[in-house]
Amino acid sequence: MAVEFDWDSLQVFVAAAAEGSLSGAARVLGMSQPTAGRQVQALESQLGVQLFSRTSRGLALTETGMDLLEHARSMAGAANRLALAAEGRSESVAGVVRITASEIMATYTLPAILVRLREAEPEIEIELVASNATDNLLEREADIAIRMFRPTQADVVTRRMGEIEMGTFASEGYLARRGCPSNIEELLDHDVVGYDRDDTVIRGFQAAGVEVDRHFFPFRSDDQVVAWRMVVEGLGIGFMQAQIGDAEPRVRRILPELELAKLPMWLTAHSELKTNRRIRRVYDFLGDALAG
Repeated sequence: MAVEFDWDSLQVFVAAAAEGSLSGAARVLGMSQPTAGRQVQALESQLGVQLFSRTSRGLALTETGMDLLEHARSMAGAANRLALAAEGRSESVAGVVRITASEIMATYTLPAILVRLREAEPEIEIELVASNATDNLLEREADIAIRMFRPTQADVVTRRMGEIEMGTFASEGYLARRGCPSNIEELLDHDVVGYDRDDTVIRGFQAAGVEVDRHFFPFRSDDQVVAWRMVVEGLGIGFMQAQIGDAEPRVRRILPELELAKLPMWLTAHSELKTNRRIRRVYDFLGDALAG
């Protein structure tokens, strides 16, 4: 006879295995630790097995627990896909839409667009995650993603929004102190603002036939907004989306003959959420605004 068990208990089991403790599972799931403990005990009782060993460091999966964990994860994934499909059939245009975009996009491009969206759809709540990390749309870390690379996740709808022109910029104050380079060779004698662990700028120099390492940049930050602000304040020469740089009155575009790779822009949503009116409305609104 098939064993019946509570889906909530299964969810706690998966979370406790991932977090290594009942307190961690309770925190993730928004419940109390005693409730999480009772859920795990109930599941063990229903299945007739011991899932965890209690140690001084927390919970350790038993051999049986390890065997069952992958099945539990698969079942949780199926339940999540069922929820996505059900939400995809929702007709409501009210509710929350979670968008993820790069720090630069979230800071300089999206605010004006989201103001117009707010005016057009006042019942939609927007959550904006400013991050360059790849968020998993299937696991609902985001409903819509705007990325400068083509997403490779399965079950997503992707729309290419074109390419973003890049430019080289420096503040008037910096140029008054150091002069304006007229070619890439002269640029190498200047202070250039770069990223820290991100090698995007380094690869850009390599594409131009110039080898540099991270120590070439006297200031480095992987936060692109911080790096750009340093350029605006006059610390050195930097690179920015042309539309954003041209709109900043404190900097001037230099080295126009320097060919910089353009950034492709992709708008992405989960394929099932694309049928949800709320998500579709925001997706289409962003698509029209970014295309313009």
